[in-house]
Amino acid sequence: MNEILDAKTGLKEALPTVFGYIGIGIAFGVIGHASGFSTLMVVLMSVIIYAGSAQFTTVSMLAAANPIASIVLATFLVNSRMILMSTTIAPFFKKDSTVKNVTIGTLLTDESFALGMNKLNYTKSKLSFSWFNAVNLVAYLTWIFATLIGAGLGNFVSDPKQLGLDFAIVAMFMGLLYLQVISDHSLKLTLQLTVVALTIVLTFISMIILPKNLVIIVVTLVGCGLGVVLKNAFFK
Repeated sequence: MNEILDAKTGLKEALPTVFGYIGIGIAFGVIGHASGFSTLMVVLMSVIIYAGSAQFTTVSMLAAANPIASIVLATFLVNSRMILMSTTIAPFFKKDSTVKNVTIGTLLTDESFALGMNKLNYTKSKLSFSWFNAVNLVAYLTWIFATLIGAGLGNFVSDPKQLGLDFAIVAMFMGLLYLQVISDHSLKLTLQLTVVALTIVLTFISMIILPKNLVIIVVTLVGCGLGVVLKNAFFK
């Protein structure tokens, strides 16, 4: 990464993340096709819903003939972490129009958010619409393309886990975390590693005692809170 915040740089810096989108997008396409949905329907889910893990929930609930209200609520809960992320990046776009802010928020993903937070380490805590929008568009278009490919492969692949596609998104986040840790010099390495370790423990415990659709948002809130406490108490 560098300090440049134009669209061309955004496209270039988003490229390493496309492999994660391709892997999980193909997996969704395969699963959507296997659940009995047409290629057009599967692709339209990615175009309109565009919610990653929430799309898997939507497909499984639709296939099980759950009430629409339940599906909408479940999708909202699974994707509610985006409220936190949008709130975090909103202050960087105060000078931009409402339309631009809505555009950024609508196409925001976990990966583009992580890239944005990492980019701050190189730009003196600044972000631009052109850079962030380019990153979001790479994610959006790659996701749709991968879904289309997956839906086509659904005729030949019955279980995407056999190809290791389900691990693609995990591997991508591990890479993003590594880049964030080595590039953020505003926080001590010991503090960052401590928070990472606490987050892992919190995630493990939460998966045991909480519904799956609440794990991410609860761990995010508690982990961030503990991080602030540790920073102020031991790493001033």
